[in-house]
Amino acid sequence: MKKKDRYLKIVEWSDEDQCYVGSIPGWIGKCCHGDNEVEVYHQLGQILEEWIEVYEEDKIPLPSSTTAKKYSGKFQLRIDSDLHKALAIKAMQADESLNNFCGKILKKTILQADVTRANKANSADAK
Repeated sequence: MKKKDRYLKIVEWSDEDQCYVGSIPGWIGKCCHGDNEVEVYHQLGQILEEWIEVYEEDKIPLPSSTTAKKYSGKFQLRIDSDLHKALAIKAMQADESLNNFCGKILKKTILQADVTRANKANSADAK
């Protein structure tokens, strides 16, 4: 595996900038942009290779891999007591556990946000 393949590369549409923006979460912030998603991805790969080269030349340890990270499916979330109560009541009304209810809400919200972003990007491409 190439070193650059150890890191998550994200290219996403930016409403603020009205273009695609590339980043390496947890290491390199927004570092390239353009109108073509594929070109921005290639730019991002080149930037990542340059950063790896600089780190190695300066004998700086590379950050931990983000693509190899394993997720347990569990995390602890702290919320205020009113929201906790409201979620618990909604879960009971849906005859679901609080865990399953919250998981469905999060999944629906994240997937909907992805669809919305994709639609905005496609409409911007059509202009």
